[in-house]
Amino acid sequence: MTLRKLVAHFSTIQHHRHLVRKFCFQMGLYYQGMMHDLSKFAPIEFWNGVRYYQGTRSPNIKEREVHGYSAAWLHHKGRNKHHFEYWVDFSMKSKLPGCLMPIRMPDRYIAEMVADRVAASRTYRGSQYQQTDAFEYYRLGQGRLPLHPYTQEKLEFFLQMIAEKGENATFDYIRTVFLKEARINGTF
Repeated sequence: MTLRKLVAHFSTIQHHRHLVRKFCFQMGLYYQGMMHDLSKFAPIEFWNGVRYYQGTRSPNIKEREVHGYSAAWLHHKGRNKHHFEYWVDFSMKSKLPGCLMPIRMPDRYIAEMVADRVAASRTYRGSQYQQTDAFEYYRLGQGRLPLHPYTQEKLEFFLQMIAEKGENATFDYIRTVFLKEARINGTF
């Protein structure tokens, strides 16, 4: 670990959080924007992030390559409801391998997940970012992810919308249509 990696990792976290906050505010999710990813400052997440920092991808990927799993990720996904992995339970009734049972995410966390994925793409791609990046990254794991059908449908719809119409149009739609309906329907 070096001071350079510590500063760079801290800056990456802050840049990512700033973008998510901006996007969440655009969607009217002020509390979620302020609270997003605070667990990244917990020792297990922060110091593992510094240790495996590369700058072009999540340190969790490198930690997983070294150890076969990421302790930082296991900590993170269990504390952040905007990750679909938070919403995976186990059931003998499940038809998925390992009895995995994806649960439908509340709509406000689907919206935050979209913001998170766009912000991560912007953060790691830097000046090479294109509005199709978040959708393309999602497609790398498509079909292998334990997503509830509703969550999958909405996530794909919004990532495709960003790819075609851009962030502002998509976040405006999420705020004025998707989340407005969620409040009315009780799925917020």
